[in-house]
Amino acid sequence: MGNTIILSADSTCDLSPEMLEKYHITCLPLYITFGETSYRDGVEITPDELYKKVAEDGVMPKTSAISVGDFLEYFEKLLQEADQVVHFTLSSGLSCTYQNACLAAEDFPGKVFIVDSLNLSTGEALTLLNAAELLAGGASAEEIVEKSKAYAEKVDASFIVDNLEFLRKGGRCSALSALGANLLSIKPCIEVSGGKMDVGKKYRGKFKAVLQKYVEERLSAGDIDTKRIFVTHAGCADDVVNSVYQAVVDTGMFSEVLLTRAGCTISSHCGPDTLGILFAHN
Repeated sequence: MGNTIILSADSTCDLSPEMLEKYHITCLPLYITFGETSYRDGVEITPDELYKKVAEDGVMPKTSAISVGDFLEYFEKLLQEADQVVHFTLSSGLSCTYQNACLAAEDFPGKVFIVDSLNLSTGEALTLLNAAELLAGGASAEEIVEKSKAYAEKVDASFIVDNLEFLRKGGRCSALSALGANLLSIKPCIEVSGGKMDVGKKYRGKFKAVLQKYVEERLSAGDIDTKRIFVTHAGCADDVVNSVYQAVVDTGMFSEVLLTRAGCTISSHCGPDTLGILFAHN
C-alpha cells in the first residue's frame, strides 16, 4: 500500500457535507462569537441561526481564527489515519488562520503541508477540488502543494452585495457610505485580488437585474477554465438564486455548475443578500 494523503480545509471553503464526502475532504471549523459565547461554524450554528440572533439581539457576530492548539490536535488525529495531510486555508490576507496552521505544521515535518488559498468561500473550494483531482490522479503531497499554489493565483472570485447593513454594522463601511449606496440603489461588486478584498465595479439598480448584468460581464473576461463554476450565495431568495444559476447554465460554458450556500464565517461579514460566481482562468 502506497503513501496515504488526506486533503483538509477550514470551514470557509463553503462546501456542502455531500461535496466534502464525495471528494474525501475533512473540514475544521472557524469560530463565530456572540459576546462571550463561541460557536463552531457549521457545527454548532448555521447561517440562518446566525441571522436570527442578529435580528433578535442586535449584536453582530465576530469571527475567530482556528488556534495553533486546535490545529495541533486536529493534525495529530488525522495523522493516525494517513501518512500526510495537505491543508487549505482561508487567505492569509484575511485571517491569521493560515499563519496558525503553519506554526502547527512545524511539529509535523514532512507530514503536514499548508496551502494558502489566497481566497475565501468557494474561491478556496475551487483550489481544493482541483487538488482532489490531482490526488485522485496519483500526485504526491509535494506536487499537490506546488500545483495548488499556482492554481490559486488563477481563481476569479467576486460577489455582489445588495444591502450594506452587515458591512456597516461590522465596521467595514461607514454609515454614510451605506446610506448613500442604499438611497442610490448601488450594489458594489466585492472582488478578491492578491488574497485581499477590494471594491470593484459599482452597479446600480434592482438586485436581480444587477446580478444578470454582473454574470454577463464576469463571464465575458475570456480565457476561462470551463471545468466548473460555483454560484454561491449567503441566503438570497430562491428566485434570485435560481435566475443566476440558470443564467450561468444557459451560457453553456461550464461542464459543472455548482450551487452552494456560504457558511457562517462568510455570512457574518456580508449579510444575507449577497451572491457571487466563482471560477478559474486558464
